[in-house]
Amino acid sequence: MNRNLKLLLATTYGFCLIALLFAVFYYLDLKDLTNYTYIKEKGSEFLYLKNQNLYLFIFIFFIFSALWVFFLGFGSPIAILSGFMFGKWIGTFICAIAFTVGASFLYSLANLYFKKFIINYLSKKIEKYQKFFKKNELLYFLAFRFTGGGGIPFAFQNILPVVFDMKLKNYIISTFLGLLPTLFIINSLGSGINKIIEKNDTVNYFNIISDPEIYLPILGFLIILVLSLIVKKKIFK
Repeated sequence: MNRNLKLLLATTYGFCLIALLFAVFYYLDLKDLTNYTYIKEKGSEFLYLKNQNLYLFIFIFFIFSALWVFFLGFGSPIAILSGFMFGKWIGTFICAIAFTVGASFLYSLANLYFKKFIINYLSKKIEKYQKFFKKNELLYFLAFRFTGGGGIPFAFQNILPVVFDMKLKNYIISTFLGLLPTLFIINSLGSGINKIIEKNDTVNYFNIISDPEIYLPILGFLIILVLSLIVKKKIFK
């Protein structure tokens, strides 16, 4: 690819990343995220916007989620918000597709710009797994996604297969299917939070933790976390 075009794409990526972060921090006052009243008010605002035009809101949320992942954002906050807004089933489906789209574009970008850097940095650390991975890259990356990526941050999970020169088709399939269990658990938590807020004007932490809508997703998340630690210990030392 032409060097000037690469520079243009890299500049555009950096500008969009800054713009996205500015928009998020401008709209949300992070210091108030522990304030129950603030969360209830913001939640009501989002639900009102959703009810005004459901399909447009889903489209905007989908695009934002895909861009969020593409620009190295954490997946969990978006998945919780998705469950809060759309419920655990529809929220999981929207997240899975949006995250897969964003991660796939990020993987393609990393292949284009940072492949040599990533290989130089990581290839020696996981060289012994490259042949192993190549035997069935779809199955192994699917298992990697399913177990939460071995505790590796989500953004790094998305670019790690660059080292293995993974086929984009296999990357897309394994990402979509592998993310479903974790996304369902986190979306279930978001859905549970929505139901708690709807029922209560004040917060009671004991009632929240003792609610099955909350503690079951947390239990499921802990199981995924344990599996991630096992994978990280056994494979990604």
